[in-house]
Amino acid sequence: MATNFDPKAWLPLRAVDLGVDLGKRLFDQSWVDQWTGFTTAWLDPVADFGVGTVTALMPDVLMTLLSEGILSRFGGQEANATFLGHDVTATLHTLKVRRRGAHFQTKTVVTELHWDEHRVEELTVIAHGVRLVPGMPTKLRAAQLDITGVISRAALLEWVNTWQPDWELEPAEDGLIRARHKRRRIKALVDGDITNNVLTITVHSAHWRKMRAPKRMTALQPIPLSDLPNDARIISTHRVGEYVCFAADLPGLTGSFDLAQIRSAIVAGTTLIIF
Repeated sequence: MATNFDPKAWLPLRAVDLGVDLGKRLFDQSWVDQWTGFTTAWLDPVADFGVGTVTALMPDVLMTLLSEGILSRFGGQEANATFLGHDVTATLHTLKVRRRGAHFQTKTVVTELHWDEHRVEELTVIAHGVRLVPGMPTKLRAAQLDITGVISRAALLEWVNTWQPDWELEPAEDGLIRARHKRRRIKALVDGDITNNVLTITVHSAHWRKMRAPKRMTALQPIPLSDLPNDARIISTHRVGEYVCFAADLPGLTGSFDLAQIRSAIVAGTTLIIF
């Protein structure tokens, strides 16, 4: 059964008087100067949490420390992370955590996201059923992720080109897509839309060796997107000028992190690692 929890009432936090402005004061220089003295008070219960001997309230404390600390240190500026083997760079704007029954819900908003070599203009991720699992390392699990974002047409087509070897896609006029088959000398002008993980392609014109193909030969059946990474599902897409807005969801993810590494990264402003 869910309980109300006040982080200020937890003794190690009260001892250093972090108070309600935990995130803003957590990494003030005066507090950083006290880091050595505070380390023992902070790590003792974390160590207990790691072996599963702490009360059920401990995740509330950790989630508060992590979310407020990360937002305080990296909010409004570019942050680097390694997430499940991918290099991620983005400007962090929002990182909120709410308790929902026995688990948590998190909301993250970033802009100018670089996922490996791919760029996304804006991304919002709401994670449901988030929980911390005791252990060394600590596991972070989410039951479902709802994702909305904005990506440029050029970046999206560049990304799609890495998924398939046969076609080369590039932006064309009027929001259309120029498609060229790399071996069969087929060129086409097409448009595409994704709804509920089904890709619908409309061919406006197609040529083979400079001969125009009849429309009956260019009618394509909708294509189910059944092999996306992590069983992702694209709910919808729509174009706004040179950008594409999209909504997607993931059935769930599991990652692990080292509390000491995360703490050091927050203090030093270095790379956060989730593996």
